Amino acid sequence: MLKIARSFSFGAAMKSGLLLCFFLISGRCFSQDKTVAGIVFDKDSKARIATVNVNNITTGASIYNNLKGEFKINAKQGDLIVFTRLGYHPDTVKINNNAPQAIFMERVAIQLKEVTIHDSLLTPEQRLELTKQDYTKIYGSLAYNDFLSTSPGGGAGLSIDAIWNSLSRSGRNASHLRELIEQDYEQNVIDYRFNRRFVGNVTGLKDEKLTEFMFRYRPGFYTTKNTSDYEFVALIRANLRRFLRNKRTYSLPPLEPGKSNYPANKAAL
Repeated sequence: MLKIARSFSFGAAMKSGLLLCFFLISGRCFSQDKTVAGIVFDKDSKARIATVNVNNITTGASIYNNLKGEFKINAKQGDLIVFTRLGYHPDTVKINNNAPQAIFMERVAIQLKEVTIHDSLLTPEQRLELTKQDYTKIYGSLAYNDFLSTSPGGGAGLSIDAIWNSLSRSGRNASHLRELIEQDYEQNVIDYRFNRRFVGNVTGLKDEKLTEFMFRYRPGFYTTKNTSDYEFVALIRANLRRFLRNKRTYSLPPLEPGKSNYPANKAAL
């Protein structure tokens, strides 16, 4: 009986020892397998930064984050993580817990934002060229007004593309669209030169009077395109004199309820 008891106590002690060793080894492995994850951002733009070197200087482990700016590295509480990238100041973080990290790196030099100049400052010719680029299909074979094409040898012949475009339905539609673009270009030329600031400075008119004058005396494309600056200003001033002299003639009387706004005929006089 005593022998059996000794054997049981020895076996229980062995099992307890084995379990204790297992928990110690598991705990050590668990502590070594802990990871810290996070994302690296630009401090100014708040955009994610890729190809950042993430170095655990406590353990010597080193990785690069992915294209999304995300990283995951083995680290435990107290480890020091250094983030480095070309063009940015290094950033060092001490790990206090295994919560996800948001790292904001500061640029060595402030990068100026890209500035795009829109077509409000473009000339009508530049806008027309941009439109042609957008509609390369209709301006490909219809870029010239005639049906003649020059061969590499210097001779002139009929353009097959031009003939097809003039006869086919899609060609006629393309030609019509090109006419609309050309008309829009002509109006842009007029608006570019005959604008409110310029006309207002020449005439001294403002607000509704300026709008009425520009609507009534809007020049044509040929005049706008071919007159000199001196001739163009002289034309505006001549029209201004007509406008001031005849403004009553062109102005409509206000409507009055219960009263005819048409002039009386001669019989009534």
